[in-house]
Amino acid sequence: MDLTNVLIAILTLTAGIGVFLVACTMMSSNLESASSRRLKQLFSKTGKNKWIGVGIGTLGTAAIQSSGAVTVMVIGFVNVGIMSLAQAATIIYGANIGTTVTAQLVALGMFGTNSISTTLIFSAFAGIGAFTTLLAKRDTIRQTGGILTGFGLLFVGLSMMADAMDEFAALESVKIFLAGIGNPLMLVLIGAVLTAIIQSSSVMTSIAITMVVTGLVTLDQGIYLTMGSNIGSCVVAIIAGMTSGTAARRTAMIHLVFNVMGVTIFLLLALAMWMATGGRWSFGTLFGNLFPSAPQLQLAMFHTVFNTCTMLVALPLTNALVTLTCRMVKEHSAGETDAPQLHFLDEQMLRTPVVAIRQLKAEIEHMAEMAMTNFHRSIKIVTTMDYKDISTFRKTEQELDFLKTELLHYSVRLSANRLNSFDQKYLSSTIRTTNDLERIGDYAENIVEYADSLKAQQAKFSKSAIAEILEMEQMVDSLYKEIQVAYHKVDLDALERANCIEEEIDDFTESMERNHIARLTSGECETPAGAEYISLAQNSERIADHLINMGKTIRDLV
Repeated sequence: MDLTNVLIAILTLTAGIGVFLVACTMMSSNLESASSRRLKQLFSKTGKNKWIGVGIGTLGTAAIQSSGAVTVMVIGFVNVGIMSLAQAATIIYGANIGTTVTAQLVALGMFGTNSISTTLIFSAFAGIGAFTTLLAKRDTIRQTGGILTGFGLLFVGLSMMADAMDEFAALESVKIFLAGIGNPLMLVLIGAVLTAIIQSSSVMTSIAITMVVTGLVTLDQGIYLTMGSNIGSCVVAIIAGMTSGTAARRTAMIHLVFNVMGVTIFLLLALAMWMATGGRWSFGTLFGNLFPSAPQLQLAMFHTVFNTCTMLVALPLTNALVTLTCRMVKEHSAGETDAPQLHFLDEQMLRTPVVAIRQLKAEIEHMAEMAMTNFHRSIKIVTTMDYKDISTFRKTEQELDFLKTELLHYSVRLSANRLNSFDQKYLSSTIRTTNDLERIGDYAENIVEYADSLKAQQAKFSKSAIAEILEMEQMVDSLYKEIQVAYHKVDLDALERANCIEEEIDDFTESMERNHIARLTSGECETPAGAEYISLAQNSERIADHLINMGKTIRDLV
């Protein structure tokens, strides 16, 4: 083989890897979009039963064909306190099993005769999916087309990689070089490094399968490369954890420790098997005998058995694994929450739009709670003239301003992803909602300024005026609780109840103004308090209006 053929083989391999990666991304994004609601429901079912966590991780990864995406989801959930470390660990165990589905698909695609192979048949799905996407008018059909296109391209990339491996296998110098790499630890390290570079254990495992099938490496070498790919796959989780809180870093560490533990156990088993049989038996020998004449299936089945056995060993040790991880990654609480920050979102969640949408909603609901808490603080200050919470009030107001800006930027970046129609409609409403919530914070700030004015004039509201202010506060709070239900559950009945309360608030505002004018006339209230009282009533009414605006956004989602 001349230099030109070598260069062609390298370029073909590079192209094959590229097509395979694009196919994985296309399948993952379309599967996420198509199954977004089911995924949200699936990840909300985590409980104390460890097997449920394993099942969720397995099904979630098998559904979207990306253990990295599932791991990033889990890190996001742990980071915001939705999921415990023990629950996250069990889902990670399952994700490792779910990712073996890709290897099984690759093995399936490499069966067939010289006439028509399954690789060729499956590759044709790329064209079928492309035509479906072009001609479809409905989102669900377009997503189905995208899934079929990705599935087909998976085997187009696989075919290109296999062709490149055939070319390399014809090079005696390459075969001699690879045959010289027999040290299991070195092969594990190579597999880990290559996987870390391409950030996909599925691609690395598929490359290993094609290398075994073409005879470029032995089955044992392919097994150790695959074991290394499990460690290399932790890079995505580590990157996600580094940019998040302590809990998220611990979750990433659990992923790494779990995979290193599995590789260590199997390396020790391989050594014991080799010593007990005088070097006659190895994992390659074992799986070669179990699945004769099917090298692609031999490696794919080892991959499944490896991850399943590692899960069975780790599952009863989950609590000990969590304790070990907590000791390895120390708590760094000082200064973590001093500055304004997103509570439910981080950069890595943009990789998984399904979860990012859910967490964006949680962030907005939390912002609403913060805005209403500041409203209650402002009412307490203006009615009691007690300023002990003023520093917390100011800090919360700054955080509301921060959240408005950050959520706007986040929504814009999130909108660049492929989303289903429901999520697209929700995302388009978030900008209006965050503006409304920030305005609630501004009106609460106005109310505090009225307290400042009263304090400067040494004036105060009468007991009757304070009673009306507190009654208004309760009505606004009742409205907020109905809006909470309406917004979270997309409940039109709750929105209707909120509308009724809002009408009552409008009427009550008018009566507050009439009553206060009467009190001023009778001398019950001091004149300096008059303007502040009426402005306070109007600001409370506007807060109710902004809450209703938040609730109205659900109408497009029904």
